[in-house]
Amino acid sequence: MKLKDIAAVSGKSGLYRVLSAGKGGMVLEALENKARMVVPVSQKISLLSEISIYTSTREGTVPLESVLKKIKSEYGNDVGLDGNATPDELHAFFKSVLPEYDTNRVYTSDIRKLIKWYSLLAAHAPEVLGNDQ
Repeated sequence: MKLKDIAAVSGKSGLYRVLSAGKGGMVLEALENKARMVVPVSQKISLLSEISIYTSTREGTVPLESVLKKIKSEYGNDVGLDGNATPDELHAFFKSVLPEYDTNRVYTSDIRKLIKWYSLLAAHAPEVLGNDQ
């Protein structure tokens, strides 16, 4: 599986493997429990390969895939945080991974979501994160 095969659905928690796509929508399978669902085109679906993180660099963004691989190389499969971490802990973690992230445009909720996604990928699709460990 590759990052382009994994999607996030607006309004739904978790990550989903894209099974098929058509004019009417997508058939997705939850990474956690393998439950399948059809998502209509009217619902916002984001492929993880198309997501970037805002930075203060000249480029302005860095691909999510690069950030995930950096987390893998520095923290392995366990980042040591979960969704209950304080905002200060979350921002300190993210600054250690991506020092140039844009603190005005990357919100605490974004970092929480990234940590949840990372944990799901490490548990259910580790090949996406690379073979560093």
